[in-house]
Amino acid sequence: RKIRQVPGGKKAFIRSGIRFDYMLQDKSGEFFAELVKYHVSGQLKVAPEHCVSGVLDYMGKPHIEVYEKFKGKYERLNQKYGKEQYLVPYLMSSHPGCTLDDAVRLAEWINRTGRQPEQDFYPTPGTLSTCMYYTGIDPRTMQPVYVPRDPHEKAMQRALMQWKRPEKRPLVREALHRTHREDLIGYGKGCLLR
Repeated sequence: RKIRQVPGGKKAFIRSGIRFDYMLQDKSGEFFAELVKYHVSGQLKVAPEHCVSGVLDYMGKPHIEVYEKFKGKYERLNQKYGKEQYLVPYLMSSHPGCTLDDAVRLAEWINRTGRQPEQDFYPTPGTLSTCMYYTGIDPRTMQPVYVPRDPHEKAMQRALMQWKRPEKRPLVREALHRTHREDLIGYGKGCLLR
């Protein structure tokens, strides 16, 4: 039953927590259209978390192409209904399985998409990610997982997500040198630093 049809219900807005991969399973598109038309109040936060497939696999998240498909449909529905509602992605640095090279690839993706959100990985009880963080092993496969534990590397990974901030530039420069990605320093369209 639609919230608008509930007696006494006026408006209900969803700001975050939508599983964008599940939204794409709505074959009729009715739920997705309903969400965009009536239940977003300016912005919707979703969590693609990263853009590198290997990191997303450790997170148990769908690959970035699924998010991009969701984003396209969200934008088309907003246009159809004359809405100007933004999509804000949650992205994460320093997750188990995320190397400095992966963090550079995420920075490139953020640069292409024009967004600058961020959050660091913090272990939370009872999750696969936390198990990987503390053991260095993927419990599903019992294989070793790279875990960025060094505070300086974690700072570089976070700085790559915030490369536009002037105080982050030294860390970004160091990360780009360490990963041999000096091609991202310069004046080209895809460059992170001048």
